[in-house]
Amino acid sequence: MTQAHWRFPLAPPDQARELASALGIRLPAARVLAARGYTDPAAARRFLNPSTQDLNDPFAMAGMREALTRLQQAIARQDKILLYGDYDVDGTTSVAVLKKAIDLAGGIAEYHIPHRIRDGYGMRTEAIDDAIAAGIGLVISVDTGIRAGATVRYAAERGLDVIVTDHHVPDADIPPACAVVNPKQPGCTYPDKNLCGAGIAFKLVQALLGTLGWPEAKLARMLESFLRPVAIATVADVVPLTGENRLFVKFGLEGLRNAKNPGLRALMSVAGIKPNEAPNAGQVAFRIAPRLNAAGRMDDASEVVDLLLTADADEARRIAEKLDRLNRERQGAEEEITRTILAACLDTPVTESDYGLVFSGAGWHRGVVGIVASRLVERFHRPVVVLAEDEAEGLAQGSGRSIAGFDLLSALEAMPELFVRFGGHRQAAGLTLVSDRVPEFRARFNAYAASHLTPADLEPQLDLDAPAELEELDDQAVSEILSLAPFGFGNPAPVFGLSGVELAAEPVVIKEKHLRLTVRQNGRTLTIKAWNFAERMAGIAPGTRLDAAVAFEHDDYSASRGYSPWCAVLRDFRVAEAAAATA
Repeated sequence: MTQAHWRFPLAPPDQARELASALGIRLPAARVLAARGYTDPAAARRFLNPSTQDLNDPFAMAGMREALTRLQQAIARQDKILLYGDYDVDGTTSVAVLKKAIDLAGGIAEYHIPHRIRDGYGMRTEAIDDAIAAGIGLVISVDTGIRAGATVRYAAERGLDVIVTDHHVPDADIPPACAVVNPKQPGCTYPDKNLCGAGIAFKLVQALLGTLGWPEAKLARMLESFLRPVAIATVADVVPLTGENRLFVKFGLEGLRNAKNPGLRALMSVAGIKPNEAPNAGQVAFRIAPRLNAAGRMDDASEVVDLLLTADADEARRIAEKLDRLNRERQGAEEEITRTILAACLDTPVTESDYGLVFSGAGWHRGVVGIVASRLVERFHRPVVVLAEDEAEGLAQGSGRSIAGFDLLSALEAMPELFVRFGGHRQAAGLTLVSDRVPEFRARFNAYAASHLTPADLEPQLDLDAPAELEELDDQAVSEILSLAPFGFGNPAPVFGLSGVELAAEPVVIKEKHLRLTVRQNGRTLTIKAWNFAERMAGIAPGTRLDAAVAFEHDDYSASRGYSPWCAVLRDFRVAEAAAATA
């Protein structure tokens, strides 16, 4: 573990004091709000106390009225509707959400989820042919389609209407669909541009259910029930947890506490979420989402839709247990590829001249290379692409993941002639190319990254939200800090800088690599959990003054023993400058 470069906020201290006074909160949480741009008390109050009444009008999204009109027409005619999704959590959840709403509105909806290995990413003309043969009257894409202009045009030529709902960045040419619902398309003034695919599908659901004449209380209750799967997709797709996304996740996760849906209940059970417990965003990201993603990575993602739609508790349990088993298989495949790559890096180390990394190998499981890329980004802190080569087909297919300062999709768009197909967004992308062109891609990707990144961009960065003194961090202050959740991309758990705290005693070693340490400042002490810090802190004696970067988490175990219901977690540390100067 290497020490990151610490970046401190620039918010003036008086902004936090004014905010704390206006909102009636302690300084630590007020400093975080000010550092994140919530300097206006009204905006900060909305962030702290969101309401489902704050949901945006779905008709503010370009294409929504046209999409709703065509969908209502299909429902009224009892035309068969095909929902064309993607094989990840966002795509499968989008399908389940929209199908349930169409069922409630009296429509007839089927769904198609491409197989990751057999079909690959995106809409394909073969599926359009199958839909026409099956008597489908309308296709609605969810979490896909915005770059499928040729397929949408093919459908139109065959007399089949398509509604595109998607959140990915469009090509220069928008697909010739009867309606396109995507806030990133030119001319759309929708205020929240960063919804995931399930978020876009939810806005269409919001528009559709609003036409059914239900009492306002029933409509609100039903919309909140739809937010439960939407919250899972929003976290899983790593979109910013701000604006409308924050509403989706905050209310959706709370709703999972008493979910009635058999699939959601079975899924949370195999993921180790206790009954009547609302999972947090971290539990969704690391327990729930991987099990849902495992279906598309290792088998057939359609089973996720089946899980979310079934009313049979036994069937839900069967599918959930299968997803749990597939997730364990996924972990094994991922670990094997990662070990192979890291072993190769011992022979050919990553150097300062390597700004963008491309790894490829024959026989690697295509379903897990995206996760491997994420792990390698964490390790090397530079954009990474991992490709699985199929010797029989002569193709290399895989995924890339990026760092904050690098637009991965733009990099691929700079060399489109290399690829059979590609797509994605700034932080993640998928691609296919002929295996013989992998060396050329590796060289050009690194050259592009080198021209768009600096050595400083490759250094691990740790953003601190605010300074804090130990005397400020009582139960009330930490409770207010935790109320800023849900935490995730775009709204990370706040990190505080504790300056010059004294290591009060010899750290307690846990399982050889973790520590529990106690620091002291002006008569106050704080116990901190330090995961994987045993090696770095070896030789640092009690009495040493440290600068510590810490975050806070809920701690049910501590609460059950009668202690504070939270804990402090070390993110990084360094010997304080004054202490280092006298050493």
